[in-house]
Amino acid sequence: MKVELSLVAEPTVFPKVDQVTLSDETMAKRLKKIVAGMAKNQLDMVVVYGDKEHGSNFEYLTGFIPRFEEALLILKADGQAYLLLGNENVKMASYARLENTVIHVPYFSLPNQPMDGERLLEDIFQEVGVDQASKVGVVGWKLFKSSLQGNQKLFDLPHYVVRALEKTVSGEEVLVNGTELFIGETIGARTVANANELAHYEYGANLASTCMLSALNAVKVGERESELGALLSAEGQNHSVVTIAATGQRFEKANLYPTHKKMRLGDRVSLTTAFKGGLSSRAGYVAKHQSDLPEGEQDYLERVAFPYAKGVMTWLETIKVGLTGGQLYQTIEEVLPKSQYGWSLNPGHFVADEEWLGSPIYAGSQVTLKSGMMFQVDIIPSVPGYAGASMEECVAIGDQSLREELQTNYPELWERIQTRREYLIHVLSIKLSEDVLPLSNTVGYLRPYLLSKQAVTVVG
Repeated sequence: MKVELSLVAEPTVFPKVDQVTLSDETMAKRLKKIVAGMAKNQLDMVVVYGDKEHGSNFEYLTGFIPRFEEALLILKADGQAYLLLGNENVKMASYARLENTVIHVPYFSLPNQPMDGERLLEDIFQEVGVDQASKVGVVGWKLFKSSLQGNQKLFDLPHYVVRALEKTVSGEEVLVNGTELFIGETIGARTVANANELAHYEYGANLASTCMLSALNAVKVGERESELGALLSAEGQNHSVVTIAATGQRFEKANLYPTHKKMRLGDRVSLTTAFKGGLSSRAGYVAKHQSDLPEGEQDYLERVAFPYAKGVMTWLETIKVGLTGGQLYQTIEEVLPKSQYGWSLNPGHFVADEEWLGSPIYAGSQVTLKSGMMFQVDIIPSVPGYAGASMEECVAIGDQSLREELQTNYPELWERIQTRREYLIHVLSIKLSEDVLPLSNTVGYLRPYLLSKQAVTVVG
């Protein structure tokens, strides 16, 4: 594959996409999947933790996160659910997407709030039967892959919660890490979406990529980071990552957020935004021509941008239902060698309510990529002396049955997917499997010189 710059029209965006609510049928299927996983793993119950930053496994079954508080969902093997909620979230139990018994736990409230009704956590755990369980899955948010210690005994919940569980159960062997039920690359319920879920998450992927194109079009000398940052927010939606709008040297004085720093000709630029369902990211230079780049960096296209674009385009041309994660990893390693281009993370990962669930794409992975999986194309090159390159976006893969269901039940979504595919195939000249379902508008779209609005990497 040869990559070159070509002057092309920008992709179509869809600024007024309606949100799709998760149906009662979908929520019932989610519960059924988790209960089936519990049976397969011989778990009598699972204890699922949630807070604002780590609430997606909790939200998967309840439909909400506990915002500024902490919470627990205790689910028994028969599907009976208990919600342990703080002062300001007790009211949410009546809105939850599964039948539940609510238990007020003031420990989960904000600092210094009233502790009326206080009870020891271990007493509550006994009340709901944790002490009678022979095996309990403890679910935080992280799937540990340590080679130095037993991952089944690593828990990422607050210590006071784990300590109370340990006091309640009959022995250390009872508690095991159960996060794999939700996000494990082989049995994780959340790693495969149905048509309703894809339609639900496409809203955020579409929104992020629409914001990104607006920000790219606004890049100019003298523009402030904060002005671009404002374009990376939309419709009052909560971001799933920290928004990046950075020019020049990043992380000065440990700052992560857009400032009033103005863009200068030749500056390096990084832009990222994300909502539920997808992230969009770009990197390049405030430049129109090669001559605008700093001395020593004028071979950026040949040294970084073109090889990176080839890697992402190869990723898009390779992925399909039935491929293994290891096969996709090896393909990227051959096209864009890690030792030469400095990427260190998984070249692609699962995405849903949060930006990173986990990934089946790693060296030697035997995990089969399934219909309904949603991925973020995520290869991050790091070549010393040059700006980065980035075009992270969201795609799903679907077999014929899933594609037909999307076309029948969500025709407007299906038309957007087809518009995106047409652009990738006929404008950027990227060959796609029928399985590839772009959920973002700017999949495969890279402007290395951000002042040259139509100069884009394409397959030559």
